[in-house]
Amino acid sequence: MQSDRPLWTPSESFIAQTPMRAFMTWCETRFSRRFADYDAFHDWSVVEPGDFWIAVWEHCGVIGDRGAEALVHGDVMLDARFFPDATLNFAENLLTRTGGGDALIFRGEDKAASRLSWDDLQALVSRLQQALTAMGIGKGDRVAAMMPNMPETIALMLAVTSIGGIWSSCSPDFGEQGVLDRFGQIEPKLFIACDGYWYGGKLQDVSVKVQAVTRKLAIPALVIPYAGDAGSLALSLEDGRTLSEFIAPFEARPVEYPRLPFSHPLYILFSSGTTGVPKCIVHSAGGTLLQHLKEHRFHCGLREDEKLFYFTTCGWMMWNWLVSGLAVGATLCLYDGSPFHPDGNVLFDYAQAEKFAIFGTSAKYIDAVRKGGFTPVSTHDLSALRLMTSTGSPLSPEGFSFVYEGIKPDVQLASISGGTDIVSCFVLGNPLKPVWRGEIQGPGLGLAMDVWNDEGKPVRREKGELVCTRAFPSMPVMFWNDPEGAKYRAAYFERFDNIWCHGDFAEWTEHDGIIIHGRSDATLNPGGVRIGTAEIYNQVEQMEEVAEALCIGQDWDDDVRVVLFVRLAAGFVLTEALEKAIKARVRTGATPRHVPARIIAVADIPRTKSGKIVELAVRDVVHGRVVKNKEALANPEALDLFANLPQLMT
Repeated sequence: MQSDRPLWTPSESFIAQTPMRAFMTWCETRFSRRFADYDAFHDWSVVEPGDFWIAVWEHCGVIGDRGAEALVHGDVMLDARFFPDATLNFAENLLTRTGGGDALIFRGEDKAASRLSWDDLQALVSRLQQALTAMGIGKGDRVAAMMPNMPETIALMLAVTSIGGIWSSCSPDFGEQGVLDRFGQIEPKLFIACDGYWYGGKLQDVSVKVQAVTRKLAIPALVIPYAGDAGSLALSLEDGRTLSEFIAPFEARPVEYPRLPFSHPLYILFSSGTTGVPKCIVHSAGGTLLQHLKEHRFHCGLREDEKLFYFTTCGWMMWNWLVSGLAVGATLCLYDGSPFHPDGNVLFDYAQAEKFAIFGTSAKYIDAVRKGGFTPVSTHDLSALRLMTSTGSPLSPEGFSFVYEGIKPDVQLASISGGTDIVSCFVLGNPLKPVWRGEIQGPGLGLAMDVWNDEGKPVRREKGELVCTRAFPSMPVMFWNDPEGAKYRAAYFERFDNIWCHGDFAEWTEHDGIIIHGRSDATLNPGGVRIGTAEIYNQVEQMEEVAEALCIGQDWDDDVRVVLFVRLAAGFVLTEALEKAIKARVRTGATPRHVPARIIAVADIPRTKSGKIVELAVRDVVHGRVVKNKEALANPEALDLFANLPQLMT
């Protein structure tokens, strides 16, 4: 049930001061246009993409040579090329500031804390750049890192990309095979790893894993001190050095920034890999920079010296999104470890102490705070916080309400959705529009996003496929080891001709907002009616008895039946009465078609390293199919809980 009043509405004075409003006004003057409102501005941004992306380049002051053309072959998405003659350096655009102000602030649970000024960051990047060059790393070479979200990781990324290298990272909680499944495909010239990390207050030793990965990749290793003994670990490797040894021969000097093509590869990100070996998604320097500048400056309203925080690991694309905040001159607040250690207040303590302007997290985290009984609105001073963002999975309507009731009543809440595939967002926040309960505010500028039905026709107030009908700069350059582009085409362009099909099940609302109902490949199809799994989660996960849920469609009797797995909260058991209550909640909150045919209690629910539940892997286990890449999971042992269940035999 949607409220007839928004949860948050920007005032006229607020709108007048936003960078989005300033950008609209600037574009009106620059291109002799008049935009009645944001919708008209968005329409122009997708109808005239060349002019729009020129505007982003110019208004944001991108350092580089833009060239004559903004877009060629724009009518064919796979052939489209933005700024084909442009040259720039990604790292240079993130390192424009100097001085003693904070560039990076770090907390590793309650075990570590540090700060790095802009001058400190410049100096470290300089020494790393010289060391990398001395060992022969240059343009096009891959560097792979298994690192915590700490300042040294960002400095290393900037040094690698400054010389035209390609950066790829994962978090240190990945298993050995998970690391090799990713980095083994891209043949890096250097492996970077920490000597240990903290999680839940406990030291996590990675030495055996680092030794095994380095040996199998057969490349030099750089060990970064954090929670263990970097010196001993480096000595145990065939060709290992510590950070201090690596940069010791070099004094800081001005960082060099060779200009590279707009489409030069910057990052290699990986798909979740739960249905096979992860896909290696290559993103460009120019496309990533422009898209992130647009999202940070205009959609998030980020300003110089503001504090930007996102709870993320280096194995999730939100880390790549976070670090681009440096290009705006913002201070990045980094956190590594459990968000509930020593207790559930830790991130809000951090937000209060450092005065976060933007607090980014996952929908699951917001729900965990709510269910944990935490109410930062009454325990913390969050007066500096103006924007809270949520992604990773759809945020439930109750999650929206909790942010305003339990965290901050006057904050803008931006549920966002996009992904690894575009290293950014298709739909996200908009400071010029209201926030409605359960709805993402709308599409991003320059993105011709729409919702289509199975016949390839646009639909409103009806569920369908999230598509993008025109080219955009942050489309992947390619997939690694996909020379003919077959995997790339299959991933996005097989469903509709010359249309990006993202794989999300979505719906336009009456307010021109968006609801994401889950992944298309995980939608349920009982009786031929498509149902998004998020519609069921939004009901059952609000019940105090249910900690979290996972839903699949089981092939049964020439149809599909809905099966709901629930991890119950402490002290509850799945009785017949609770089953009836769950079914009643789903029937009244959604529809009778959403009511599960079977409800089964499980002790754990499998998820990826970035916290996303893996419906497809569970579906495979239930149907007796082999899950190809359990290393992609944070808790692969949980899959065993779903095998050969007697409740699913009848």
